[in-house]
Amino acid sequence: MHVDYLIIGQGITGTFLSYYLIKAGKKVLVIDDGKNDAPSRVASGIINPVTGRRVVETWMIETLLDHAQPAYEDIGEVLGKRLINDVPIINFHTTEQMLSAWNDRLNEGSDYITCVNNTTELERFFDTGVGAHGVSPTFLIDLAGLLSGWRQYLADNNCLLKEYFDIQSLVKNRDGVTYKELSAEKIFFCNGTTSFQYDYFKKLPFAFSKGEALIIEVDGLPQTNIYKQALSIVPYGDNKFWVGSSFEWNFKDDLPSTAFREKATSVLDSWLKLPYKVIEHRSSVRPASMERRPFVGLHPLHSTVGILNGMGTKGCSLAPYFANQLVEHILNCSSITPEADINRFRKILSA
Repeated sequence: MHVDYLIIGQGITGTFLSYYLIKAGKKVLVIDDGKNDAPSRVASGIINPVTGRRVVETWMIETLLDHAQPAYEDIGEVLGKRLINDVPIINFHTTEQMLSAWNDRLNEGSDYITCVNNTTELERFFDTGVGAHGVSPTFLIDLAGLLSGWRQYLADNNCLLKEYFDIQSLVKNRDGVTYKELSAEKIFFCNGTTSFQYDYFKKLPFAFSKGEALIIEVDGLPQTNIYKQALSIVPYGDNKFWVGSSFEWNFKDDLPSTAFREKATSVLDSWLKLPYKVIEHRSSVRPASMERRPFVGLHPLHSTVGILNGMGTKGCSLAPYFANQLVEHILNCSSITPEADINRFRKILSA
C-alpha cells in the first residue's frame, strides 16, 4: 500500500495535520493505538488568551484565535459536530496582590480582561475571595468529540491503522519511507513524548510536564463559564466538570497520584460551596519544549522525516495553525514561523 504521507499519532496535532492534508487531496495513513491517557485525551480543551502569573497575553494569540475559530468550525462541519464554544473565564483572586496585578493589566488596556464588579450571583456557588476578573473571548473545544469523530472519519475512509507504531519497522530511503508493507513520501511524528525517543529528534530541547485532572459531578453549577482559582473548573456536559490541572516537571511515572487528588479536593472544599462527587481521575505527560515553542518542520538532514509536536499546554490554539502552516510548507514551499521551525536547531540536529 502506498500513501502520500504517514502520520504517527492522532492527538490534536495528528488530527489537524491529517485533516489539512486530506483537504488538500493527499492520501494519508494515521497510525495510532488509541491510548486513553494520551495528552490530548486528558486535556481540558481551553484556548485562553491570557496566561501566567504575570497576566500576559499568550504568544501569537491574535493570529492563533483568527485561525482557530474557523478551523474548528470547518472540521466540525465535516464531522457534523459543534466543536468550539465561547465560554468566558472567571478568575477569582485570593490575595490583594493578585487582584492588583490583574487591575494593572486591565488599566494598561488589555483586549481580553474585564472587571467582574458584582459577584453576588457567584457567591451562591463559590467563596469569591477578594475579587474577580473575566477573560474573553475564551474558547472551549470539545476534544472528545473532535478526536473520536475524526478517528471514525479516518477509519471509514481507510486512513487509520490502529496499532502501536514500531520505529524498528521504519526504513528511510532517498525517495521516501517504508513501514512494514506500507510506503510513503514522508512520515510525520505527532505522537507526543514518544517522538523524542527516536534518533531523529531526541536532541531537541524537549521538556515534559505531568498533568492531572479530576472529573467531578456537581448539580446546580452553571456551565456557562470556566471558573479559575488555583485550579480550573471547566464545563464537561451533563453536570460534569473537568478540574485541573497540575504542572509537575519532576515525576516518577505518568499515573494518577494521591497527592494531586488530595490537593484538588482541598481546593474544591475551600472554594466550591456546592456538594460534588469525584467520578474520574486522569493523568498524562505533555510534550513541550524548554523554550515553550513548538517543533514544526522537516528534519534538516532527512527531508522525508518531519515533526509536529511540543505544543505543551497550548495545543488547542497552536495545533490548527501550525498544522496548516506545515502543510503549506510541504505543498507550496511557504515558510514556517521562525520561532517554531525546527531549523532553528539545525546545528544540533545535524551533529
